[in-house]
Amino acid sequence: MAKVCAVVLVAALLAPLAASPADKKPPPKPVNVNTATATELAQLPGIGEVMAARIVRHREVSGPFRSVNELLIVRGISRKMLEKLRPYVKVSD
Repeated sequence: MAKVCAVVLVAALLAPLAASPADKKPPPKPVNVNTATATELAQLPGIGEVMAARIVRHREVSGPFRSVNELLIVRGISRKMLEKLRPYVKVSD
């Protein structure tokens, strides 16, 4: 009985953490990856604080992104993730 209670308690504690990324609402208009802050980038579906910081850092070191496809250079962004991000990001106004 104690093991069952422990498992239920752990699941209840971890549920909000698992639900958080899915609760993100996509931005109403595409975000410019060349001007967005890490906080703004972290609001994108599939992008957390660490990945947002990597995008900003890459931009600071290498200059602006010339196309959305260049996000693939950022460690941790796969082709699959890029396709999910594509409707929500842009590189110019």
